[in-house]
Amino acid sequence: MHQATSTFSPPAIWRRLVLTLDMIKFEHSVFALPFALTGALLGWRSIGYPLDGMAAKLAWIVVAMVGARSAAMAFNRVLDADIDARNPRTKARHIPAGLLSRTFAWGFIAATSAVFLLAAGMLNPLCFRLAPVALGVVFFYSWTKRFTPLSHVVLGFALGIAPAASWIAMTGSLNPRILWLTAAVTLWTAGFDIIYSCQDYDFDQREGLFSLPAKLGLANALIVARFFHLAMIGCLVLLALSLGGGISSWLGIGVVAALLLYEHSLVHANDFSRVDAAFFTVNGWVGMLFFGFWAFDILSAMPGLHLLGN
Repeated sequence: MHQATSTFSPPAIWRRLVLTLDMIKFEHSVFALPFALTGALLGWRSIGYPLDGMAAKLAWIVVAMVGARSAAMAFNRVLDADIDARNPRTKARHIPAGLLSRTFAWGFIAATSAVFLLAAGMLNPLCFRLAPVALGVVFFYSWTKRFTPLSHVVLGFALGIAPAASWIAMTGSLNPRILWLTAAVTLWTAGFDIIYSCQDYDFDQREGLFSLPAKLGLANALIVARFFHLAMIGCLVLLALSLGGGISSWLGIGVVAALLLYEHSLVHANDFSRVDAAFFTVNGWVGMLFFGFWAFDILSAMPGLHLLGN
């Protein structure tokens, strides 16, 4: 009886929640969130910068993003637990190592999915109707590595729908022009996921898992990653042209291009010792700096706001 009480006591539940947030790398929400917020600000600009309800919408967008990503990451960890246990790189993850139970993880998935659905409902009816589709997309990714080397692209699309969803949250409808940002985020994510998955080249081949490095080899996979990132820059250029980006937006694209060049300079087919810097550090800056430049451009054009000192 004492053990049951301690297991379900608030400190024990809090400890497992903290472990779960560590398991899903909660802090990496920074990857897609800046692009989602960029989509929201672009949508806000498109409807004339209404201030009524703006803060609340942004808050619910953040809640929806964090909820969806948290549910998806926890789902991935549960589904891959047996695979992770056999992989020397991932066998210390929380579920294979016995730090968290699958039951608790499933409860976390249910709770964060409910938070996402609530946030979508608070935004507008179209967001709520599309919310189950979005959850289906982010959950579906976890199966793809079992049957297609294009799993990296599916992961990219799971993040790429965020800016389009944020546009819908702000405007209540979808404008095809925002899909250039969806395409850019899809290609960006697919590219850096290919780089990261190169670490598991030997394991993926031995286990018969599908990844582009396992399919094409390390050198060719890195070439594909470079192509994806080059195509990402092309999509950002088309986004700026279609939505009338200003000087700051173009500078933001240039900064992203420079960061991606640096990222690819860190990894080589025979040296992945700096892959964590390429994956975590550089890509975190890509999202935040892109948002900073584009947000400045959007806000500086807001009627009555003179950020540029004109």
